[in-house]
Amino acid sequence: MNASRGVSEQRFVTAAESQTDLTPYTLNTWLSRPDIVPCESLLLVRATLDAGRCHGFHRHPTREEIIYILSGQAEQWCGREYRILRAGEMVLIPKDEIHGTYNPYREPVIFLAMLSPSVADEPGTVNEWDNEPWARLRQGLGLPECR
Repeated sequence: MNASRGVSEQRFVTAAESQTDLTPYTLNTWLSRPDIVPCESLLLVRATLDAGRCHGFHRHPTREEIIYILSGQAEQWCGREYRILRAGEMVLIPKDEIHGTYNPYREPVIFLAMLSPSVADEPGTVNEWDNEPWARLRQGLGLPECR
């Protein structure tokens, strides 16, 4: 962050000012979050999902989300429907819709996730991958496993 400006005035975010974290699913680079910029409605994160990895079925009870693929390809689920998304393609995930991002391919997938609102009631994420029908939904389709 620019030393002369506080978060309340920050508008531009350089690579050095972004915030990075590693989750069990993805390497995240946060670009818009209330502790980085004075956002009221939008969160923005660039995520890298390595080959063979996934962010299994989950939902965001208080946020809607857009996932936009920058590179690679992802098996993207929204409810019981899935598509293979490639660079330049996206999905809109309504609030509280169960969804999952899977990468059974040999190269990482890099995507932007935009969520709104930026501040919302908890829980922010509820995992559903152990619950039926989600626990076995992909198995019935003969899709490659992801970890």
